[in-house]
Amino acid sequence: MFNLLRMDLYRMRRSRSAYVCLGILFLTTLASYILLWLLATPQGQETAIRIGMMTAEETQESLSMLEGMDTLTMFRNINLDGGAYCITFGIWVILFVCMDYRSGFLKNIMALYQNRWVYVGSKLLAAALLNILYLISNFLFVVLLNALFGNMVPQAGLGDVLFYMAWAWILTTAFGGLMLLICVCTRSTAAGTFAAVLLGGGSVVSMVQGILSMFHAGDWLNYSIYMTLSNGPSRYTGLQDLKVFAVGAGFLVLYSALAGWIMKKQDI
Repeated sequence: MFNLLRMDLYRMRRSRSAYVCLGILFLTTLASYILLWLLATPQGQETAIRIGMMTAEETQESLSMLEGMDTLTMFRNINLDGGAYCITFGIWVILFVCMDYRSGFLKNIMALYQNRWVYVGSKLLAAALLNILYLISNFLFVVLLNALFGNMVPQAGLGDVLFYMAWAWILTTAFGGLMLLICVCTRSTAAGTFAAVLLGGGSVVSMVQGILSMFHAGDWLNYSIYMTLSNGPSRYTGLQDLKVFAVGAGFLVLYSALAGWIMKKQDI
């Protein structure tokens, strides 16, 4: 498996899609910081008033937008809570995996590695490594922008950052496993990208939960990947906060097992 992983990592480094997706995350963060600077800081509000973006009467309301926020909360609000990160990361997984089907490269891989669990494991490990690089680099970019914009919010504690990053990494890697499963089932980049947008952005979960809530049966969806990422803890306060790790690990095992089982049944 490690030979296949080494080959996947080489392809990942040479692939433009990994850098494009990282650039999209950076641009989203930069645009959010500029908007917050305009709306929630005295200096930015002067500019916003000059360009007609807001009126003087609206300035006092906007000043409270940053209350109670730190760099970790800012990182969450911009990227993970709303689904922007999962959509971007999910699209990369789809492009990376479906490229094997489009190019016919998968047949060559299967000729060398008969055990298809090796293929699934290699893809998940490659996705997990890129995932942690995305999370760390994007958080550091938030810290950098915060310094450049005059420390709009205070720095988060290192312990809180490490705790949050650990469980967010497991959950987003599990979402990558879901994208791998969808790609294995559909073999379609278009279908996979559509699924990444709907599932990563929470549209499907929110719609299903809304319907089930009418019958008082929607509470179990609070343990979905999207809801857990949106509502999970930012800091460790007790053993109940560790359930996010169990949710992420459970989904990761489930999706990877289903992807491997389906691949064993497929005629490549």
